[in-house]
Amino acid sequence: MTASEPPTPNYDESLILDSVDRFLERDVRPYVRELEENDVWPEEIVGKMKELGLFGATIGEEYGGLGLSASTYTRIVERVSAVWMSVSGIFNSHLIMAAAVERFGAEAQKRRYLPRCASGELRGAIALTEPDCGTDLQGVRTRAELRDGRYVVNGAKTWITNSVEGNILAALVKTDPAASPPHRGMSLLIVEKGFPGFGVVRKLKKIGYRGIDTGELVFDDCEVPRENLVGTEEGRGLQQILGGLELGRINVAARGCGIARACLEESVAYAQVRKTFGKPICEHQSIQIKLAEMATRLEASRLLTESAARAYDTGERCDMEAGMAKLFATETALFTATEAMRIHGAYGYSKEFNIERYYRDAPLLAIGEGTNELQRLIIAKQLVKRNPA
Repeated sequence: MTASEPPTPNYDESLILDSVDRFLERDVRPYVRELEENDVWPEEIVGKMKELGLFGATIGEEYGGLGLSASTYTRIVERVSAVWMSVSGIFNSHLIMAAAVERFGAEAQKRRYLPRCASGELRGAIALTEPDCGTDLQGVRTRAELRDGRYVVNGAKTWITNSVEGNILAALVKTDPAASPPHRGMSLLIVEKGFPGFGVVRKLKKIGYRGIDTGELVFDDCEVPRENLVGTEEGRGLQQILGGLELGRINVAARGCGIARACLEESVAYAQVRKTFGKPICEHQSIQIKLAEMATRLEASRLLTESAARAYDTGERCDMEAGMAKLFATETALFTATEAMRIHGAYGYSKEFNIERYYRDAPLLAIGEGTNELQRLIIAKQLVKRNPA
């Protein structure tokens, strides 16, 4: 095995994917419309996900997880997202947090938290975004001051997935506000619900990505034990969470593939039964061109996502590969959702078909885990860095 080759999995991927497919058809697909329409937290679905081990999908086996490769993980995410994208978000943010702890946490910290995360007893989130800070994470204002062996945290976070129904989060905070550059003064703290001074202010309403909870949080002299600092020293928080976001961006790329897949499959089926001018619309060139473009972009998105996942599995830095996959696959999701609506015509705009849900869900992918504008900057900077003149 060379440095560029990921390790060989010690499990049968096909059995895992078959189990996920059965779960989706039995426990998710029949209930999506009602849960999504009413923006209801899918408690029973979450229970089934625990049984499947999805909350420990990428957590190492030594900590009770499945130890799946990122490549297998992306195939799971695509399948889940093709049925209901919100479900993938329930374990994505959780696994980003777990990845940061597993990669950078002290061993005692890993033993304390990761087995409970893998079982789903703890369901995690990452608390990065603030009311005045999103893409520019170095601008976070939430502060943590060490007093008598405990961090006292003050500030606010918003748009935090899993923060309402979840029970643990990794919060990016300023432990040294005077540091220059700012990232040297940033640290990652593990915060549990029940810590004094921590609260969820409200659940945010969204046009899409419904069912999954997205909350606004406040830290008011929140007390966090010193040993909940991820790693052994302060000032490493931004690098630690960026490592987790590589997996997050690969996940979002896989979600884009899932949305695009659903749009394509439903459009191909609809185009064969819908007739205009005496023939199925799939026989009209204008529709054929749309279907061909949708299929080609989906396949390219899958290949980019697989490439990024393989790079992640080697353990090497892969922010450029993850950024490329995230950028292209999520733009593909937006494109295919729009084309699917056009192919379906008025039915695509109605609640009778799933197309309107894909159309509402897809835009989030171009924003979440770093906007696509940011991805372009990351790709360009890494391109220059890796290829010096």
